[in-house]
Amino acid sequence: MSYKKDITGLDVTVLGAGLSGVSIALLARRLGARVFVSDAGGISDRAAASLGSAGIEYEQGGHTERSMAADVIVVGSGFPPDAPVIGMLADRGVVPVGELDFVMPHITSRVIGVTGSNGKTTTTSLIGHLIRSCGVKCAAAGNIGSPIADFAGSDCGYIALELSSFQLHWAESIVLAGAAVTNLAPDHIDWHGSYEKYAAAKAKILTFAEGGFTILQRRDAGALRASGTNARYLEWDSRSDDSITLDHGERAAFMSGSKLFDFDETKLIGSHNMENTAMAMAAVRMLGLDETAARDSLPSYEAPPHRCSLVLSKGGVRYIDDSKGTNIAASVTAMSSIEGPHIVILGGRGKGEDYSSLAGPLKKYAKHALLIGEESGAMASILSGVGYGSFTEARDMENAVRAAVCMARPGDSVLLSPACTSWDAYANYKERGDHFASLVLRYAGGEYDVR
Repeated sequence: MSYKKDITGLDVTVLGAGLSGVSIALLARRLGARVFVSDAGGISDRAAASLGSAGIEYEQGGHTERSMAADVIVVGSGFPPDAPVIGMLADRGVVPVGELDFVMPHITSRVIGVTGSNGKTTTTSLIGHLIRSCGVKCAAAGNIGSPIADFAGSDCGYIALELSSFQLHWAESIVLAGAAVTNLAPDHIDWHGSYEKYAAAKAKILTFAEGGFTILQRRDAGALRASGTNARYLEWDSRSDDSITLDHGERAAFMSGSKLFDFDETKLIGSHNMENTAMAMAAVRMLGLDETAARDSLPSYEAPPHRCSLVLSKGGVRYIDDSKGTNIAASVTAMSSIEGPHIVILGGRGKGEDYSSLAGPLKKYAKHALLIGEESGAMASILSGVGYGSFTEARDMENAVRAAVCMARPGDSVLLSPACTSWDAYANYKERGDHFASLVLRYAGGEYDVR
């Protein structure tokens, strides 16, 4: 099946009625198509109201034959390649269209794509902030919040677009003005089937930005097969003319020998956020925008919540919410990037990762680990098995925070960076982070005696 920009009068089925699926359906309807939405689960009242107001019919609880009878079938990015409905389409010889391939022909803004295992949202929102500081209209879209379909026909000069490996897997032919790959580490292996397939999905962004620029970590170049591309590399402690360099000694970021920013110009916490800032500032330079204005705006940037966000600093102890740290790489990055000893809260629902790789970083950076959620027992068993014993199974968040407040001493950081999803006890990582913050303020911020 080939997708054409003009879909007037065609039958379009959208598989999935999440936020992006509804946005795609509404766009297709505005473009003059007859639209039908099919969701294997339940459709929320809000989604049903949006579809109903546009005269779009829908079904829920499964994909019927009606959903298959369309000129164009758009597959939501959350569907893994082995989903039953994808098999149904393959049996019919139908190739579905991905979200990006369907929407991007209707985007007139210059799009800077941002992907990676961790740091995508911060980098995306920071690029938007910096571009706007240069006096240019820029939106931040994608997994950061508003679906890209919401910006069809927008008059924004630029769109900073956060892209997941799922979206990139389904994308075949899109054009980006530039791209940044924040970092690469094992994630979503259950969805992709292997790390190699996950990396290959991420690597697609380099091809999509061939006519523009790409920024990535030099250490990820091999996995992304970046040789021969137009990539500019970011690395610590090594100057070269074709790289972005972060220098610990001078606490500044450089690109091709010219300073991008000083570390103390941003309020962000952690060395990993210096990398995110370097990528965003480098994007401003590659776009030829006003670097002075962008740099001057760094102190006013507020990071998205739940990403190494400072909840409280009291009695010499910092309480940091990194609830978005839902994989091992994210938690290790948070621990290694934040100075001083740590008391780390880990656990939740797993993604099939090997927790033995946490032992080394915990020994190096943490005084103690507090384990919570479904994976607490598995983590305890594996960590014990590899010789790490400085942990407590705290059962739930409240017990963990109470214990952390008791243990913490001046100079310590209490860090929620779970290395797991939140779905065993919370609706999402935001709810988990908010609960952590409320408990911190209750037990460490007030007069409550936890001893």
